[in-house]
Amino acid sequence: MKLSCLQENLNRGLSLVGRAAATRTTLPITNNVMLSTEQGRLKLVATNLEMAVSCWIGAKIDEEGSLTVPAKLLTEFVATLPNDKIDVKLAPKGKTLELKCARFEARISGVDAKEFPPIPKVDDGITTKVELAALRQAISQVVFAAASDESRPVLTGVSAEFEGKILTLAAADGFRLAVYKLPLLEAVKEKSTAIIPSRTLAELNRLAGDQEEPVEIRVNASKSQILFKLNNAEMVSQLVQGNFPQYSQLIPQSFNTRAVVDVTSFLRATKTAAIFARDGSGIVRLIITPGESDSMPGKLSISARSEEIGEDTGEIDTVVEGAESKIAFNGRYLMDVLGALKESQVAIEMTTPSSPGVFKPVGADNYLHVIMPMFVQW
Repeated sequence: MKLSCLQENLNRGLSLVGRAAATRTTLPITNNVMLSTEQGRLKLVATNLEMAVSCWIGAKIDEEGSLTVPAKLLTEFVATLPNDKIDVKLAPKGKTLELKCARFEARISGVDAKEFPPIPKVDDGITTKVELAALRQAISQVVFAAASDESRPVLTGVSAEFEGKILTLAAADGFRLAVYKLPLLEAVKEKSTAIIPSRTLAELNRLAGDQEEPVEIRVNASKSQILFKLNNAEMVSQLVQGNFPQYSQLIPQSFNTRAVVDVTSFLRATKTAAIFARDGSGIVRLIITPGESDSMPGKLSISARSEEIGEDTGEIDTVVEGAESKIAFNGRYLMDVLGALKESQVAIEMTTPSSPGVFKPVGADNYLHVIMPMFVQW
């Protein structure tokens, strides 16, 4: 193998695939990144056996070849090089990669590419496309609600339901639920569901970076793998096996009180209350009070208290529909959903202090977030 490429291109490519490389593993070669020549470009591949990322970068290929080298070492070395041309060379039948850039050069010991795990091909099942901006927004407003606890594996994933020209993403961890609907550019022929690991979607958001073209999605017929095809990169991931909970029955269909609040003011007041809530089990209390007349705005009181530290109360104006209401939430869950919203206003709907609260951005009917209340002494 003999080629040359620009430092900035190789650096960007390694940063894209590098996070897919395993860090702690019983299969040492998955710590490596594979470099190979393909159709006049340099291909970089990394995998941790659950997820694999491939990236293609422009290069001048003089001799074909392939090798795997430690991903962390190569990434760190290339990142420190000047913005110049890098010459990459692998001696025939050799296992040492030589890199030269300006007045820097290095030799990195590698492992034969034949020992690298094969990257699965996803070419059967369903295929569709989606606008990247819409998918990125959906991921950012859903993925944080997935569970991090492995005790119920299906909850560590995000449910993806493909039906007609609609993709519905849903995540839940037992205490909250996020549901987002977005349009597909190509209708799927038959309804299909899959559970995508939340880490895969978070990584896809990072991988997509500055791309603007639509992303192609493929789910294989056995629903064991999913492929995301970007402009110069691909990600293949294992799917979580199991049945995602029937979450529709967890969403309240009516409310006694509805308040429309400015998201920025609500988030600021919640962050302030959360400081006092740290020693109070993270509990943030909300009290919604209607205005005394049509011309008077209602108010939302956000408070927290700790027996040892003290207490805090903040108030913001709100438009209230229905009766006075009070409810308590985990402050972190409140900050998560408010921080993810793109709209300027959010509606909170609730029935009783012991029933879930529903958050819906005003002006968008494709997203909702449900948070279970915390039981407190009022």
